[in-house]
Amino acid sequence: MKYKRSDRVGDLIREEVASLIMYGGIKDPRIGFVTITRVQMPPDLKFARIYFSQIGSEADKQKSMEGLASACGFVRRHLAKALSLRHIPEIQFEYDDSLEYADHIERVIKESKGNG
Repeated sequence: MKYKRSDRVGDLIREEVASLIMYGGIKDPRIGFVTITRVQMPPDLKFARIYFSQIGSEADKQKSMEGLASACGFVRRHLAKALSLRHIPEIQFEYDDSLEYADHIERVIKESKGNG
C-alpha cells in the first residue's frame, strides 16, 4: 500500500509533537493531559492541522487549546530542528471530538441492547 507524502510527514509531526508534550518540552501550565490524535496536511505540505483530545471539562479543554495555540511558534521551531524538511508547515491545533462521539455511540448501542 502506498502512502502519500503528506500522510508520512503528518505522522512524523504527530510523533514529534506528542513526544514534545509528553516529555515536558512545552511548559505551559494551561496544557493538561492531552493526546495528539492525528495530523492533516494538504499535498503541498504548507499547513498542518494538529488534532488533540483531552478528558476533562470544557474549561480544561479551552485552557489546553489556548496553551497549545500560544506554543505554536515554539512547536514549529522544534519541528524545524527535528525534521529535515525544506519548509516547515504553519501549524494550527484543533480539538478532536471523535473519541467523545465514539463513546456516545457506544453508550447508545448498549442502551438499545438493554431495552430490546
